[in-house]
Amino acid sequence: MSNYMTVCSVDDIIGSLGVNVLVDGRQVAIFIIDNQPYALSNFDPFSKVNVLSRGIVGDLKGELVVASPVYKQHFSLTTGRCLEDPSVSIPVYQVRIQDGLVQVSTSVEASAAA
Repeated sequence: MSNYMTVCSVDDIIGSLGVNVLVDGRQVAIFIIDNQPYALSNFDPFSKVNVLSRGIVGDLKGELVVASPVYKQHFSLTTGRCLEDPSVSIPVYQVRIQDGLVQVSTSVEASAAA
């Protein structure tokens, strides 16, 4: 059973822009696309900085992704897998919306590639 932590209000997230929140000391990027929340690590493993919440969200090859604002790698919002280098992935988190609040699981989900 997952424990959830309230991290922000749905109203704090504008359009498809991301927000950066802190979950048990880890930076997590939150996006809401078509009323569906997504949560993944904010850490870009290529540039080694926490910037993914500032990335551009879109569809690439039929997959919903965020593009890193630094070197432009694309990470799946559902699996954390890097589309340009499938050997690289970032952690994804269970996330839900309850009563207008965004809640993130305090446990990391399995990524596409560890």
